[in-house]
Amino acid sequence: MLYTIHEMQRALLSGASTMASVASELMGNPALPIGYFGMGSVMASALDVFAHAAMARGKPAFDIEAVTVGDAAYGVTEAIVMHRPFGNLLRFSHAGLPDDAPIMLVVAPMSGHFATLLRGTVARLLENAVVYVTDWADAKTVPMAAGRFDLDDYIDYLIGFLEHIGASNKGGGVHMLAVCQPSVPALAATAIMGASSHPCRPLTLTMMGGPIDTREAPTSVNDLATKRPLSWFQSNVIATVPLHYPGAGRKVYPGFLQLAGFLSMNLQSHMESHWQMFRHLVDGDDESADSSKAFYEEYRSVSDMTADFYLQTIEHVFQRHSLPNGTLVHRGVPVDLGTITDTALLAIEGERDDISGLGQTRAALTLATGLPEAEKRYFLALEVGHYGIFNGGKWRRQIAPVVEQWVAAHRSRSESKGEDTRPKLKAV
Repeated sequence: MLYTIHEMQRALLSGASTMASVASELMGNPALPIGYFGMGSVMASALDVFAHAAMARGKPAFDIEAVTVGDAAYGVTEAIVMHRPFGNLLRFSHAGLPDDAPIMLVVAPMSGHFATLLRGTVARLLENAVVYVTDWADAKTVPMAAGRFDLDDYIDYLIGFLEHIGASNKGGGVHMLAVCQPSVPALAATAIMGASSHPCRPLTLTMMGGPIDTREAPTSVNDLATKRPLSWFQSNVIATVPLHYPGAGRKVYPGFLQLAGFLSMNLQSHMESHWQMFRHLVDGDDESADSSKAFYEEYRSVSDMTADFYLQTIEHVFQRHSLPNGTLVHRGVPVDLGTITDTALLAIEGERDDISGLGQTRAALTLATGLPEAEKRYFLALEVGHYGIFNGGKWRRQIAPVVEQWVAAHRSRSESKGEDTRPKLKAV
């Protein structure tokens, strides 16, 4: 019923958005008399803001057409190199990369947004590396015949992706970077592969704003997940995909609920952003208005998560703290972080992160008891919030170079053994 009500509302708003968009264009048209009056511009701007906020959205494209390295621009090639029901593996490259360019697997969150939220992350890393991305599917588009998808499956997908990349690159070492939520399964996958000395285990794992141990500096997101029992989430936020979607009948945590939660956390800020968008349009500052629109175009594009994965994340990451407690089990086998012995770990946190509090990601370095201290590094980005860790100017100019230095210092296991290869990093 919840999903059906939302679909009815979405259909109504979609029609209203279309009419508002047409009316905005008419009122702002200088060829029409109303365009010469002050109220015409104000009304056109208000309708434009409403049309953008109410419009229906699908999955965005990465649209990374070119990258600039030094003074040269190179066209970017994007390809699906592995297809799986719940997520594809994408590969980005360009002709300007040397033959020995590092290989980076960027693990996107499965947390309500599409992998394109990391467009800026990928574009920056692509300047100096071949970049693979986990492009998770919207659960409502996956038929029931594909089966279930839970935390175990997520870990299996990561291991499978690493194996595919390793085989495709003749065993060349792979570096893995996890943004926010996937830091937990990425760290678990690294431990599982380390336990068996898997040849495709990553050379490095960078975790950015990840909830490794949410008992450290709990945020409002953590509090919400712990104030209610798991049964409450199962009864109140899990919905069934309606009949007109390919995944009809699948139990999911709807993306529109996740978006509502994110918006409510900073409601005043979002209202001010839309007010500023309106003012920019009235003043004729289309460039500033378009910048705000581009952000919300991505931010408001959401996807559903399978109920199994969502509920297990709530249970094991936020309520039981299974990974830091040493009680996380994968396919019946306990996950021992002590088996990480030669995958260098870099933990990055933002000083103003209001989603993953300070210390939550850094905890991974303490938990990896089998890894030499020389192979661990922590970086604190000052005056940076959660999204600023992987997007924006500070990411591009100050945080990405830290990742690149760490990767460069661990080009292979044999080169980094026996010495402290860590770059000398400073907080930004």
